[in-house]
Amino acid sequence: MTETIVHLIRHGEVHNPSGVLYGRMSGFHLSELGRAMAQRVADVVGDRDITHIVASPLERAQETAAPLATARDLEVVVDERVIESENKFEGEGFGAGARTLLNPRTWRYLWNPFRPSWGEPYAEIATRMMAAVHDARDAARGHEAAVVSHQLPIWTTRLHVEKRSYLHDPRKRQCTLCSLTSLHFSDDRLTKLSYSEPAGDLIPTRDKQSPFSAGGAPEENRP
Repeated sequence: MTETIVHLIRHGEVHNPSGVLYGRMSGFHLSELGRAMAQRVADVVGDRDITHIVASPLERAQETAAPLATARDLEVVVDERVIESENKFEGEGFGAGARTLLNPRTWRYLWNPFRPSWGEPYAEIATRMMAAVHDARDAARGHEAAVVSHQLPIWTTRLHVEKRSYLHDPRKRQCTLCSLTSLHFSDDRLTKLSYSEPAGDLIPTRDKQSPFSAGGAPEENRP
């Protein structure tokens, strides 16, 4: 049997001093700490047998993938299927004291947490992510692949492969900044999922469970 591993890597800390839910918005880059996190990933896994690197088209994912691509002497393949999920609240502030969800105009989006009604359906996220994972597995057959994506798509993929409900508390996702959710395959069969945090010691404690990154934000603007 041929053993292949696909590592789903969440991007590093984002410079987001206003603490907005940036979603698919352009112009959000890694902070200085985020760049250190990306380099840490490259330092820790750069000597692994990674032969294929894929990343979301968003800047924070591309910048996270770059040090690992340099370490492995590989080109980064852009894959739209691993982009951040769509969200009706994109661009809104969610820091301490934010009143976004108290505004009546937002209530029409909150009726179904199972789908969810405020964004891209979980089932659709899982479908596109698994298609990208399978293509990465095939491209790196017998070796390892790295796919740099975002917290919700990675967490949704994990819920899917573990056959768990998509309904969850965003604060309890095990998918912190620059973490690796690794899918282990024997031929085409998924045999194991493992998780690691190579940059875990660089993450401020208050940010470990945040649903999005707000690097450089004062306390009142943090999620």
